[in-house]
Amino acid sequence: MKNIIDELEWRGAINQQTDSEGLREYVETESISLYCGVDPTGDSMHIGHLIPFMMLKRFQAFGHHPFILIGGATGTIGDPSGRTTERQLQTMETVQHNVDSLTRQMEKLFAVDTDNTLTLVNNYDWTHNLTLLDFLRDYGKFFNINTMLAKDIVASRLETGISFTEFTYQILQSMDFLHLFQNNNVRMQIGGADQWGNITAGLDLIRKKEGADAKAFGLTIPLMLKADGTKFGKTAGGAVWLDPEKTTPYEFYQFWVNQDDRDVIKYLKFFTFLTKEEIDALEVKVQTEPHLRQAQRVLAAEMTKFVHSEKDLDDALAISEALFSGNVKNLTSKQIEEGFKNMPTVETASLGQNLVDWLIELGIEPSKRQAREDISNGAISINGDRIKELDFVVTAENSFDGKFIIVRKGKKQYTLVKLISN
Repeated sequence: MKNIIDELEWRGAINQQTDSEGLREYVETESISLYCGVDPTGDSMHIGHLIPFMMLKRFQAFGHHPFILIGGATGTIGDPSGRTTERQLQTMETVQHNVDSLTRQMEKLFAVDTDNTLTLVNNYDWTHNLTLLDFLRDYGKFFNINTMLAKDIVASRLETGISFTEFTYQILQSMDFLHLFQNNNVRMQIGGADQWGNITAGLDLIRKKEGADAKAFGLTIPLMLKADGTKFGKTAGGAVWLDPEKTTPYEFYQFWVNQDDRDVIKYLKFFTFLTKEEIDALEVKVQTEPHLRQAQRVLAAEMTKFVHSEKDLDDALAISEALFSGNVKNLTSKQIEEGFKNMPTVETASLGQNLVDWLIELGIEPSKRQAREDISNGAISINGDRIKELDFVVTAENSFDGKFIIVRKGKKQYTLVKLISN
């Protein structure tokens, strides 16, 4: 595919466009500069944030110039899009901490320091010296209240109420588009479906300032829903974060590998850079050999490598295989900490006891009779080794680096024992 629009259409990645024919013609002959923004409402993005930024990378692969905007200014205000209630304002210190964290994340994901075809900007740089009078005279004058009230992001809040602060968010985001248009020749803004009102407000401002013929475009990406109608990216434990401290690479891998057959091809199109031929082949596998979950494994591998690293993928695969087979003895203590993060965990300083008493003390077995029975029947494993001796003594030699002991009861009932000092 020679035109990026054909690529996005095949991937089902276009929701709305302001000028589809004009954009197709423009990108056919010229390299377009475009941007997408993220506000620092937290110190990590989650996988839902990734969707528009993957689109930026697709434009980049076709020779266009993406800009990533970190909302150091807009993040202090709060985007009302998609919300029914007012955001809690964060302190400036918190906003700056989040800006720094998101900047590091973006630099890692998109290799900003080594790639001169992608630019990272912060809207605080061109707004923090703006006076109230300048804001009202140079920008507020160009916004019609009736038009602003009609935008979905505001209209949906009129019954419950919206502060003047959040009401003016669309002006601030419009100023970003205008600034990048005037200073960096940025011609297009992309975003999620809920950003349509903000994007079109920016286009209106550009045309009022620069003339009706100004070449500028807006494009939104479809709302990502799962086949069961629920919102993509949420799990029972909450959001799936890009920060490995919040969602470990193993948990991240498992999220993708457990996707529904009905969703996996859509996610391969949205999130990976596999070719149409490769994805079509995986779609056949889903239909003919769904039990192998090959498409899910490819999706999980591609995403874990992209967000984390090849080494993190190797760790996730090693943990997955060990938990499936029960052969955990070759895991490292780091892999154990990651893979057993959400497993039942107990702490003890007690070692040197026979296995029966030790299992009872830790609460893994309810009684001596049950403990003896399970040990004798081979139902108890220590670090992957089945133990059948009733007088087996648990020592530090049975641990991983003096930190952990893994007890398995039956086929799938794991307990992570953390060793603590007396």
